[in-house]
Amino acid sequence: MAALLTPLAACSSSGSATAPDSEGKPSADDRPVTVTVTPEGARVPAGEPVKVTASGGRLTSVTVTDDEGHKLAGKVAADGRSWVSDRKAVPGASYAVTAATRTEGGTAKSTRAAFSTAPAGKVNKVDWRPGAGATVGVAQPISLVFDNPVRNKAEVEKQLRITTSNDTEGSWGWIRDWSGRDRVDWRPKAYWKPRTKVTLNADLNGTDSGADGGWFVRDYTTTFTIGARQIVKVDLDSHRLTLERDGETVRRIPVSGGTPGGDKRSWRGTAVLMAKEGTINMNSETVGLRDAYDKMVDYSMRLTWSGMYAHAAPWNARYFGNSNQSSGCIGMSDANAAWFYGQVRPGDPFEITGKDTKGVVAPGNGFGAWNLSWSEWQQKSALR
Repeated sequence: MAALLTPLAACSSSGSATAPDSEGKPSADDRPVTVTVTPEGARVPAGEPVKVTASGGRLTSVTVTDDEGHKLAGKVAADGRSWVSDRKAVPGASYAVTAATRTEGGTAKSTRAAFSTAPAGKVNKVDWRPGAGATVGVAQPISLVFDNPVRNKAEVEKQLRITTSNDTEGSWGWIRDWSGRDRVDWRPKAYWKPRTKVTLNADLNGTDSGADGGWFVRDYTTTFTIGARQIVKVDLDSHRLTLERDGETVRRIPVSGGTPGGDKRSWRGTAVLMAKEGTINMNSETVGLRDAYDKMVDYSMRLTWSGMYAHAAPWNARYFGNSNQSSGCIGMSDANAAWFYGQVRPGDPFEITGKDTKGVVAPGNGFGAWNLSWSEWQQKSALR
């Protein structure tokens, strides 16, 4: 690498010969173009665009290629004096730069340079939902949870691009995930329209998270589709769950919600079905409840990180439709749970109402962003 990092004056060039003036010297129009490339040197800090400037002539093209053959796209300015890459130089890479120029007198030349960036001392990674190729419900947000803190939230958010098939309006919002980690979600202003195609391009490679966060060293992308408009309405006062599809009632199911008057109450507001987990072990000690129970539970559908599910609860059969006597979940019969489990998909909203609840589902407790007004959610963007 050191051998490549020669001063620009020593870089190779090619093109037509310079025509001498009457005294045997190059004419003013054909004096060499001075090309400057930044950054320059070995192990320079990453995270800045590559800039190429020319004086005494014009840039006609610039090519910047890393050691894996990937090119940094960019565009020569209208006056031909500068070129800036669209993306930033990433950590731990070597770059070769070729700048084609033309003097004022029309002589074409080529200048070459090289530089390398320092490797990332710390790497930040992303866990994102939904997965590629998924079909999800109309309340599904795009959610990115970061391994390390993100101090440079505005810089990170600038690298996140959402494309939809119908120009859906939405906004990013920064929240604290239930795990305590930094998280950013994108939700539409209103529920998605069915059949919308959605693509996330997170061009994060070469972006610095900030203090204690480290560098992103890769990009992320996912594409998914919105399914039917299904809304689950849970009335804890009448002890009924109603599944609506495209505005029509499909079925009403008697249920039993969280026991009133204490920690076993259910949450209210809009919760979003996070995952269909099937048969799982539920242990009350894991969510800090008294009167410990430890059961295998069928048809489990997660609604919050704090442990609220909809699921089969045959042990509570006498309460379905008339009393709330669960430990916070929405229980129903085996038969109804089996049917319901087959109907819903992750991303379907559960709109829960009831007088005696623990409160509204928080944005970071699952996908609770829908419990904020649109203006409140917009204010959570780092670019506002």
